[in-house]
Amino acid sequence: MFNRKTVLAGLIATLILTSLGLGQTLEDNWNDFLHYTKIGRFDLAAGYAQAVIDSNPDPVELLMLSESNVQGYSILLKVKDNKPGSELARLTDQLLTVIEEGRYQRRSAPKIIAEEIRRLSSTARGKYAAVKRLKNAGEYAIVYMLDAMADDTRKDELPDIIWALPQIGKDAIRPLTTALQTDNIAVKSEVIKALGKIGYPQSLAYLKYVAEKDESGQLRQLAEESISEIDPAALKLPAAQLFYRLSEHYYDHSPSLAPIEESETGNIWFWDEQAKRLIMHKVDRDYFYELMAMRECENALKADSGFGMAIGLWVGSFFKAEATDLEMPDYFGAGHADAMTYATTAGPKYIHQALARAIKDENAYVALACVESLATVAGEKSLLYRMGIDQPLVRALRFNDKAVKFSAAIAIAAAGPQNQFPESSLVTGNLAAALSADADVNDASELWDASMADSYAVRSAKVMLKVAQARNTIIDLNQASQALKDATSDSRTQLQVLAGQILAYFDTADAQKWIADMGLNEKNDMNVRIEAFNSLALSAKINANQLDDDTIDAIYSIISSEDADPQLRVVAASAFGALNLPSDKVKRLLLDQAKS
Repeated sequence: MFNRKTVLAGLIATLILTSLGLGQTLEDNWNDFLHYTKIGRFDLAAGYAQAVIDSNPDPVELLMLSESNVQGYSILLKVKDNKPGSELARLTDQLLTVIEEGRYQRRSAPKIIAEEIRRLSSTARGKYAAVKRLKNAGEYAIVYMLDAMADDTRKDELPDIIWALPQIGKDAIRPLTTALQTDNIAVKSEVIKALGKIGYPQSLAYLKYVAEKDESGQLRQLAEESISEIDPAALKLPAAQLFYRLSEHYYDHSPSLAPIEESETGNIWFWDEQAKRLIMHKVDRDYFYELMAMRECENALKADSGFGMAIGLWVGSFFKAEATDLEMPDYFGAGHADAMTYATTAGPKYIHQALARAIKDENAYVALACVESLATVAGEKSLLYRMGIDQPLVRALRFNDKAVKFSAAIAIAAAGPQNQFPESSLVTGNLAAALSADADVNDASELWDASMADSYAVRSAKVMLKVAQARNTIIDLNQASQALKDATSDSRTQLQVLAGQILAYFDTADAQKWIADMGLNEKNDMNVRIEAFNSLALSAKINANQLDDDTIDAIYSIISSEDADPQLRVVAASAFGALNLPSDKVKRLLLDQAKS
């Protein structure tokens, strides 16, 4: 009975799904999609969503349908967030993409915008209707408004366009500030005035740049007047500082600088010097702010090449952009270097600036990238660089992410510090922790995963060996004794070998015993045992014999055994000899082979 009902229900669902789209309009399919989603019939909802997509809908028409049913659009967004089914979630993403394209087309359609600009010079009623629609078009309208203003054949329309320009509002600021690069003084004058009337502080840096740098006294005066309309105090600040402040706001994702609210993208504007007009690059919203922060840093350096803080913020912004895992924007061009290249080229001072900000923001990705950059280029003095009373890399030793604090410890230890500093014990503690860290993928650390545990363990061991070989007294490896002991019995042979090599420099009986035990343990890989006896020989040469009689006898038993691996016998004998044992221990070796 149950099987028959199940089959029947499946047949009914199949018949419904196969009939989707037959005789149904876009509106029918859309409404049915929303209905079945709302009641939890996600299988049927997916069918209707597919029917909508297969009909290749006009994006603007689908946008209007979504706007006519606010509750339905909310359902769509919930499906995107909650993902009740993989297929329905995939189709929902496609529908949202089409709707987003509809928003873009409606806002940016050149023909519609051009018509509305011309309507500004029609009747009073047409003028107010046109400015309302141009305001809705926002930043997309600015390109065509400026083109019209620069067109000598449209001088009669100029007063109406000038009147409408500031009424576009905040959305107009990014393209308008970019258009200040025009060499058309008449247009530039009106742009400066419009920015003052719009009244948002993100214009201040650009206006101050004009006030400081422009060759035209008239334009400099206009820029100062517009600044006074927005914030008179900004007249006392240099353009570079204002650009830097603006870049910080972008870096911090200030809501006042957000791209169009409902958009998944943001527009970055440039001035085409040859075409004498604005051009736009659409970028993903996920790194729009970071790309704009980089741009404002560049503007700060154009305003004042000595404004070095902008370099550190630019580096941090680039690392932050890379954290999104998105392809860098097309306008970067082929062969554009990655953030690490720029960071290491910039040098430790600016990397420290970026690191300090990342630690303050608790941004693990940027912090790790900065620490790894410092490890590449910095020596002791530059690693322990102070920004006022702050030492960013030292603070990184306490960061709440394993990868960051382990990398900081590795970087400092690798530099071989020669001067005491209070956090030296924290360096050793982190090295030991890295050596012992497991591959817990549930760890709270943002960047930690199973693949990183082995890498950091080996990196830590290698840098500890470097410290040991240098006889560095600042980084006290004795604090890592237990971690090194544990590493001698680790399942990773490379780690075992490195642990033995490090322990060879420890002037303790325990350390020498741990090395010997590693060589004596028959369960160990033969290469591990051979390397252990090599390390034991080195330990004996440096620290003399500190082994107990039982361990010495066990080593001797390998040397005297004809069944032992020949190479193992050779290295065991070398270690035995390096122990420089008293005659009563050595005589047994001679007598055992004597023939009498």
